[in-house]
Amino acid sequence: MSSVAETVEAAPAGEFPIPANVFAETVTSVTHYTDRLFAFRMTRPQSFRFRSGEFVMIGLPNAEKPVFRAYSIASPAWDEELEFFSIKVPGGPLTEHLQKIKEGDTVLMRKKPTGTLVHDALKPGKRLFLFSTGTGIAPFASVIRDPETYEKFDQVVLTQTCRLDAELSYGRELVAHMHSDEMMQEVMAGKDLKFHATATREGETKGERITTLIENGKLFTDLGIAPLDPANDRAMICGSMAMLKDTEALLQAKGFEEGANNSPGTYVVERAFVD
Repeated sequence: MSSVAETVEAAPAGEFPIPANVFAETVTSVTHYTDRLFAFRMTRPQSFRFRSGEFVMIGLPNAEKPVFRAYSIASPAWDEELEFFSIKVPGGPLTEHLQKIKEGDTVLMRKKPTGTLVHDALKPGKRLFLFSTGTGIAPFASVIRDPETYEKFDQVVLTQTCRLDAELSYGRELVAHMHSDEMMQEVMAGKDLKFHATATREGETKGERITTLIENGKLFTDLGIAPLDPANDRAMICGSMAMLKDTEALLQAKGFEEGANNSPGTYVVERAFVD
């Protein structure tokens, strides 16, 4: 991680200086979903450009050398604000403080976005599968709201696996909004968006990990769709380290090949961070 010691100008008395390679943005809203998960929105720098699915480094102006962590941008590239979906880590060097932000507070953001969960890293296809666990749904919240997604694919299948049912609320609200909002309907342009959510520690879906659902075919029967086919399907994966490893191995066994920005394939995985 590069140094953040350089500053644009001297900070007011009692405040820490803002690094020169960083934007200082204002929080516009905060939503707490559970005692472990929350989302927030903040202003977007006029000069900031990114591709839906990318991540940035964010931090807080609470130290001379702020702690920065990778966060996927949950809002689509066309949104006038930036949205993030975060886990709360007790004692975490950033989230311990980030979870306490409120409207009007300042959040720091490095100026360069990056990431592999972008359309440029995938070959053309007919269906797009977005496999996520926990806050791994964040980049896909961006992807499913991007018109380019529906220009490239006829059907989009978003999956999310969490421990508890309440932790699926963000994804459920997001997809419900996609299906009910007139502007989102326009973004989807009549294409098909499906959502499959499972809580592994409670309820009817207890024990249903996404890899198990793919292997036994329940994912496809639940949604009424055909099984995975590398000839027509493309996939993006984001979540816990174990989930990344297992899902990637499963896709490779079915003939999928990993892609990158400079060499498109039939699936991509984000290894920059895990939830």
